[in-house]
Order: sequence, then structure tokens, then C-alpha cells
Amino acid sequence: MDPLLVCLVLCGTITAATWLLSVITREYSWVDRIWSIAPIAYVWIFAAAAAFAPRLVLMAVLVTLWGIRLTYNFWRKGGYRPGGEDYRWKILQGRMPGWAYQTFNLLFISIYQNALILAFCLPAATAAVSDTPIGGWDVLLAAVFLAFLVGETIADQQQWNFHRWKAAERAAGRTPEPGFLQTGLFRYSRHPNFFFEQAQWWVFYGFAVAATGVWLHWTIAGALLLTLLFIGSTVFTESISRSRHPGYDDYRRRTSMLVPWFPARERAAAESAV
Repeated sequence: MDPLLVCLVLCGTITAATWLLSVITREYSWVDRIWSIAPIAYVWIFAAAAAFAPRLVLMAVLVTLWGIRLTYNFWRKGGYRPGGEDYRWKILQGRMPGWAYQTFNLLFISIYQNALILAFCLPAATAAVSDTPIGGWDVLLAAVFLAFLVGETIADQQQWNFHRWKAAERAAGRTPEPGFLQTGLFRYSRHPNFFFEQAQWWVFYGFAVAATGVWLHWTIAGALLLTLLFIGSTVFTESISRSRHPGYDDYRRRTSMLVPWFPARERAAAESAV
């Protein structure tokens, strides 16, 4: 069968299942729970259709490593436990009428996000029909993908350590200060894990470019739409942080939102010293 058709059928099945489970359980993180798993299946389907051509195997292995790491991080935060719903869904649900949120759940959470997951995997479809042999660009792309994977791992570990410290402070009857992470990689970006996550999928699109020699084609849509999703998610997340932490606005003023960069105060000091 056409691998794209197989992936579309699988995507449709997952979409129906995640929506149905959300209706039954009244938890809306079912797409979050398959976010790191479905791409592994999609990319390996394209690899199998290409008779496990070296480029496709490399792409599938990279996505598998990405998926294992992200699944582990989601698991240790309790995402797969009953009640392990992303806290932002409850907040959003409280801001919308019931019928509007259920429409949002069907159209955006279930249908759009599942379609997006398949979309950012589709550079594998382009690579699968290419007869260009694997080469130096593929090796470079793999190295950059792994570097971004390491960056995201470090950022998630720093966040994990911080939240465990906060929990320990509260358990001891103390109020944790500061209330949000602003050291390590978070000193240079307010959301370094978001940045590295998006960057990996832009690199993944690069494999389609290496396979075809064409810089711009339709499979760029997945990476582009993922970036737009993260921007919207970041704005919403920060609106919550600003309401909870009085010092967050100062952190926003001095720290890059996504792309890691030197804090504003350090830039100003360096410029004045020149």
C-alpha cells in the first residue's frame, strides 16, 4: 500500500481514539500522550516503504531517539497517569463556555494536532521517493539534530530538577523563591526546551532538501505550523506565569523568548564596555 495512505489511516484512527477518550474521561491530554509515539510509527512506515534505504533509516532512528527521550520525560512528570492532564487545558477550559471548549477539543486538540503530528513527519515521504544517495549533508543534519536533542534533554532536566526542588520546599513548609526557573539554559531563553524541540523538526525537514536538492517544497508546512503552534502555546503559558509570578515581567524583559541569547543586561554591559 501507499505509505502515505497507511499513515493517513493510522492518523485518522489515532485522532478518533484520542477524541473519544477525551470525551469519556474528561481529560484532554490524550494527544499529548501520543505526541512522542506516533511520529516513530509514521517515519518507520516510510522507511519500510523505501526498503529501509539508508537515509530513511537514519531519519527513523533519529525520530525514535527523540521519541524515547520525550516519552520518558512526559512519563516521569506523570503525564500517563490518570489525572495527568496538562494544567493549561483546565485553565483554558475555565475561560470558555462548555460547548465552545468541546468544539475546540474536537477541532483543535484532536483533529488539528494529530494532523500536525503527521505533517511534521512528512519530509520522510519526500525522502522515501528520492533516489539521491545518502551523503555528507545527511551526516551534518544528523549531527545537528542530535545536538538539539542534547540541548532539549539538558533543558528538560534542569526544569525537572527545579520543580523537584520546589516540591521539596513546599513539603518543608517553605515558599520556594524564585517561583520560576531562570538559571542554566533558562538564563538565555525563557523556553529553551521549546526552541530545541522546534529546531529538531526544521532539521528533519532538511533531510527532504538533501534528498531532492530543492530548498522549498510542500513538506515545509509541518515545521512551519509546529512553530506557529509553539508561539501560540508560549504566549498562553506566559500569560499564566505572569499572573502567578510578579517578577516574571522583568525576566521577560531581559531574556529571549525562544532563541537562546545573552540576557539584555549583559548585552548592555558589553556594549558600554566597547
